[in-house]
Amino acid sequence: MIEKIKHFLHTESAGGIIMVVAAILALICVNSPLSYYYDQLLSVELVVKIGTLGVDKPILLWINDGLMAVFFLVVGLEVKREFLSGELSSPSKVLLPSIAAVGGMVVPAAIYAAMNYQDPLALQGWAIPAATDIAFALGVLSLLGSRVPPSLKIFLMALAIIDDLGAIIIIALFYSSDLSIESIIAASICLVILVLLNRFKVLRLGPYMVVGTIMWVCVLKSGVHATLAGVLIAFTVPLRTGDHTVLSPLHKLETGLHSWVAFAILPIFAFANAGVGLSMTDLKSVTDPIPLGVIGGLFIGKQLGVFGFTWALIKLGLAKLPSHATWRQLYGVSLLCGIGFTMSLFIGSLAFEQVGGDYLMTDRIGILFGSLLSGVIGYLVLKGAPNNTKSFAN
Repeated sequence: MIEKIKHFLHTESAGGIIMVVAAILALICVNSPLSYYYDQLLSVELVVKIGTLGVDKPILLWINDGLMAVFFLVVGLEVKREFLSGELSSPSKVLLPSIAAVGGMVVPAAIYAAMNYQDPLALQGWAIPAATDIAFALGVLSLLGSRVPPSLKIFLMALAIIDDLGAIIIIALFYSSDLSIESIIAASICLVILVLLNRFKVLRLGPYMVVGTIMWVCVLKSGVHATLAGVLIAFTVPLRTGDHTVLSPLHKLETGLHSWVAFAILPIFAFANAGVGLSMTDLKSVTDPIPLGVIGGLFIGKQLGVFGFTWALIKLGLAKLPSHATWRQLYGVSLLCGIGFTMSLFIGSLAFEQVGGDYLMTDRIGILFGSLLSGVIGYLVLKGAPNNTKSFAN
């Protein structure tokens, strides 16, 4: 039994499956007599204070501002590693997934905006369908095993990384408010210290984590979303040590945090944010502009943007179809990009946290339906694609 559990935890889809279970538990809680206790749990105030400096937030915001900062720290580490020494380290490698990612952000956002342009409050959620959930998308892809060529898995991972980077930029530019100049200055000083630690080749993780934690508090109080602190910390952690036999601080931190993020932080986030009422009244709201815009963006916009931009780039002769992949398989992967679960829920919470519960609940219904449609149809398209089919690009 223990060996089976260990084997499950080492599979690519394990994190995604646990996240699905957490989301289902949240749905059960919200749609049962446990709803009161679910809401009360997430509303419990938690205070951490040292002298006059303190953070006082309900558990829900500790999850969204604190635990998700660790998630973005791991995303930042992955982005830095891939751009400096991985699949995105050269222009030829980065062009196709970059253009696909741009299409996968622009088209869904445009579809959502077109459906909600008459409501200024609803329009704040334009970025919700622009995100791709890398954990879920890769999890679905891993269920297909050898039916999908490795080049497509690399393409999807590179696209999702660039998509995450785009989401980070969107959060920084469009979902920050009431800026505190004093806190921004304090955070900037911390960032300078982190850069100096890197420049002076400090390879111990302790100093980065101590200064990084202080920077997180400063960013939290600055009005800029606190998760961005995780990305900035990641970009300063050294990738190289000068000794190939020694594991770099970046690799140590990424390896150490990966399991915590996959098996604890993301499931906790899903449990805290996926609670949606599924009564007949709630389900009728699926045709309202916000959920319809999210569904249209995720299910239609993502496939049009990713596949359309990729097709155009390849037909123009500026890139090649991933090796051993067919157009049908590329289309299936484009569908999987419509799984926006984690990042979409997160951006939705930022867009509507000041607006009210009705907006937040309807956007979650759209995210669940849009992600489910994209995942199921994408899986079926890829499962039905014949192996070793000669590419139309040849």
